[in-house]
Amino acid sequence: MEQTTLEVGGMSSTDCETTVTDALEALEGVSAARASHEDGEVRVEHDETMVDEAAIANTIADAGYEPAI
Repeated sequence: MEQTTLEVGGMSSTDCETTVTDALEALEGVSAARASHEDGEVRVEHDETMVDEAAIANTIADAGYEPAI
C-alpha cells in the first residue's frame, strides 16, 4: 500500500470531507481516504498498481473540488 497526500481546494465543511472521502473510497484499489477541510488536504491509502495520483486527482475533481498536483 502507498499513501498519497494531495492538497484540495474548495472544501469548507465536514460535508465536503465526506463527499471527497466517499468518492475516493469508491475507487477500486483505495483502502482508505481521510479528507480534512481545515488542513485543505486528503490522504489516501491505495494500491499503487491499481490507482495512481492522476486517478485520485480526477476523482476529487469529479466530486467538485480542486486537487493540486
